[in-house]
Amino acid sequence: MPLWRNPTVRARFYQFAMLAGLIALAINVYQNTLENLAKRGIGSGFGFLANEAGFRIGEISTLPVFKGGFLWFLAALFFGLVASKALANWLKQKHEKIGDKDRWILAIIALTVVIPLLVLYLGRDTVETVQYTESSSYTMALMTGFANTIKVTIIGCILSTFLGLFVALGRLSPNWLISKLCKWYVEVNRNLPVLMQLFFWYFIVIQQLPNVRQSVNIGDWLFLNKRGLYLPSFIPQESALAFCIAVAVALFSLVFIWRRSKRVLETTGEPGKVLIPSLAVLIGLPGLVWLVGGTPFALEMPVLKGFNFRGGTGLTPEFTALVIGLTVYVSAFNAEIIRSGIQSVSKGQREAARALGLKERHVMRLVILPQAMRVIMPPMTSEYLAIAKSSSLAVGVGYPELVSIGGTILNQSGQSVEIVGIWMAVYLSISLLISAGMNWYNARIKLVER
Repeated sequence: MPLWRNPTVRARFYQFAMLAGLIALAINVYQNTLENLAKRGIGSGFGFLANEAGFRIGEISTLPVFKGGFLWFLAALFFGLVASKALANWLKQKHEKIGDKDRWILAIIALTVVIPLLVLYLGRDTVETVQYTESSSYTMALMTGFANTIKVTIIGCILSTFLGLFVALGRLSPNWLISKLCKWYVEVNRNLPVLMQLFFWYFIVIQQLPNVRQSVNIGDWLFLNKRGLYLPSFIPQESALAFCIAVAVALFSLVFIWRRSKRVLETTGEPGKVLIPSLAVLIGLPGLVWLVGGTPFALEMPVLKGFNFRGGTGLTPEFTALVIGLTVYVSAFNAEIIRSGIQSVSKGQREAARALGLKERHVMRLVILPQAMRVIMPPMTSEYLAIAKSSSLAVGVGYPELVSIGGTILNQSGQSVEIVGIWMAVYLSISLLISAGMNWYNARIKLVER
């Protein structure tokens, strides 16, 4: 057969031709970009990121700076993950599971949690925190904008999920009034543009709050005015890191307690003790660290001094409007996704659970939601991605996130290609990380056919 009639050869030739065309197009675009920049007297490259920024940022996030010793923590964490994977494969060859015996669960917790956190505690001086100032570089400014974007994305994803769950359950409620209110909540918020909702919460709601001296006082703990929300803050003390590590270890120990209770139930038919051991670990271990090391955090209250509050933690009106707007908007979509997932579970499952004597909350938590999650998670991924990308609309209310700060740097330096490239790379990375995490969880909960 001649080569030009061989399907395999032709397929590879077409793929090679397409790849060569894409490479040629990329080289052409790159050369044209350099020529256009040279004609306008604009230098290329990322060397400008080391220049002094010289502008103020209203919302400053504390950024960690890792020294060389932090690599030991990463090495311990990597070793723990590799060792855990090897242990799981070894047990799989012996037709066993990690949850079959207590010692395997304890070994996994020690390898992936206890040892890395212990290394981090011993090398706690290798991590410092810095904050942006006007004399900082453009790189520090972009990192501050990136931290603000991540902060809004994480908080928005968590709040929109819980609010969407409550609205979905409200729509399925037999109470006519609650069901109709939740229905109109969904219909109104889904059909209003997200930018319009941000304007509503910022200009119509928050900016109409009283001035600082007439702040809404809630128990001398919370103060609300048009400059934002002020609440107490916790100041870390010397034992703060040890206390946080103790809390982390206690939380991971709950996995051991829960798996042991499940194994006792499968063996004896009676549920194992969960509540008392869990409370003992959650209270006892951090409490012991508290008694030995002293108070881990000091409470700082906001106090009105002069024309504004001092101390505590202040949430700017821009941040508050952005979080509320994104949460309300996305929660309406999440509510419909969760409702459809719950309704996809056959009625026979609910009736069978009721026949076993389970209460309604147990039916929803143990029977309906675990099966509905397989339908809920794929479209929910798109909504989490929408929160990450819609956070760029914060420029409309003046919140200094990545796009807003990048735009300021672009106006000062004129490095438009580099700044746009940074925007694209950051949002692409965020989207890929969210997708990877959700796809991993979706693969964990999917039905496995025999």
